[in-house]
Amino acid sequence: MLFTCDDAWFGGWRGRSILRIEAGRLSYAGPAEGTSVEADVDGHVGATVLAPLTDSHVHLGLIDVGALVGGGIARVVDLGWDPALATTWPARGAAADSDWPEVSTSGGLLCAPGGYPSRSAWAPPAAALEAADAAQAREVLQSLQDRGATVAKITLNTDAGPVWDDDLLAAVVREAHDLGLPVVAHAQGVGQTRRAARAGVDALAHTPFSERLDDDLLDDLAGRMTWISTLAIHDRDGAGTGGSSASAAASAYPTAVDNLARFHARGGHVLYGTDLGNGDLPVGLNGRELAALAEAGLGTDAILHALTPGSGEPTFDTRLVSLIAERPTTVAELAAARVTTLPELARSAE
Repeated sequence: MLFTCDDAWFGGWRGRSILRIEAGRLSYAGPAEGTSVEADVDGHVGATVLAPLTDSHVHLGLIDVGALVGGGIARVVDLGWDPALATTWPARGAAADSDWPEVSTSGGLLCAPGGYPSRSAWAPPAAALEAADAAQAREVLQSLQDRGATVAKITLNTDAGPVWDDDLLAAVVREAHDLGLPVVAHAQGVGQTRRAARAGVDALAHTPFSERLDDDLLDDLAGRMTWISTLAIHDRDGAGTGGSSASAAASAYPTAVDNLARFHARGGHVLYGTDLGNGDLPVGLNGRELAALAEAGLGTDAILHALTPGSGEPTFDTRLVSLIAERPTTVAELAAARVTTLPELARSAE
């Protein structure tokens, strides 16, 4: 099916566009103006179509998952829960009759023996996967991948337990990369972001908040690492919302915003993520997180990039997309985005 829409966001603004739905896939077919394809379209959607809005850091076991889609989130990345339970969640493109978002997952959280979150009340015991050496880490990672994990989550939280030494940390990251798994680290405590960088970690699960990072480190990280925002887990006065960040210092929020602003200004890659399940956070698009990203210097288009990882790809295997009345110019307008299924989108174009 071919149809036109008022505007579209796929890795950038496309203007009035022709989109194609075929075999459960959505693709951008070209501009709607001045092309021969426009004569063959089946209808028009009088709205702006967005690539699926994504929360890149959630814990589904701690929330009412059914409220996510209604709150404007079409895709999530779960960064740590009971791996056996995670296998029951609908993967991207699956469960077309489900009201769940599409899910990618790390399965559990890989940590040093006795490390975070093995002593934390929020995490089920099965979520903390301890590894004492590289061989054990490889075994755990292979098991998680066999269960459907597409990313490895490791923890480097000296505020809540022991962490691996530098050699073992680097070895664990190598094992994950050998399996084709990108590595996301929970880095908390002075010096842990630098250690993650030296080990070759691909992404940070949180914007660093334990210390103000040096400019030389940011220069290095901006060219090779992704940060998931999670700014709103910290109260603006730094008290924290609970969960993994409850013990953060009073300066956590301003420190995180400052670090993210300088990282973004250097061209660092930022993803929208909320650590949903950590304290009293709204289930769906989080207005406080959007506002915090704006405070860190991200404009509306940069925030849309953070919300739509992979949106520059020409075709999506997806069952959900996002809609908004018109191109947003403020975060308040962006927060009005809603989720629709491909069949619903097709029906609205008839």
